[in-house]
Amino acid sequence: MRSALIDRTYVTVQATEGMRVKQKCLSSFMEMKWKKVSRYVVYKIDEKTREVMVDKVGVVGEGYDGLAAALPADDCRYAVFNFDFLSCDNCQRRKIFFITWHILNFCIRDFGGDMNYEERPQGPFLAA
Repeated sequence: MRSALIDRTYVTVQATEGMRVKQKCLSSFMEMKWKKVSRYVVYKIDEKTREVMVDKVGVVGEGYDGLAAALPADDCRYAVFNFDFLSCDNCQRRKIFFITWHILNFCIRDFGGDMNYEERPQGPFLAA
C-alpha cells in the first residue's frame, strides 16, 4: 500500500493480485473530482500487462449518453461518472458514481476456492 499527496489530499492506492494502477488513472479521477475538467472517466484492465489504465475521458459537456456510447458492447469496463442534479430545495448538487460494465456472457475468474458465510467480507454497506 502506498500513499500519494495529490491536490493537497492524501490518496492511498492499493493493488491486489499483482494488478498495477497507472498514475494517469489517479490523476484523471482527481482532475474530475476537484478541477471539474471532465464528466466521466472510463477505465479498462489490460490482462497482458496486469494494469488498470484510462480508456476514455469525457469532457464537461457530455452527459450520461456520452458515457453509454463510450462503453464497448464486447468487453468489460469500469467508470466514474460526475452527476449534477438539483436537490429538493433547488440547490445544485454533484455526486460521483462508480459504475461496473460487463457483458452478459462475462465469466468471473476463479480465485481459488469458495467463500463461505463466515469468510465473506463484512462492512457497513454489506448485509450481515
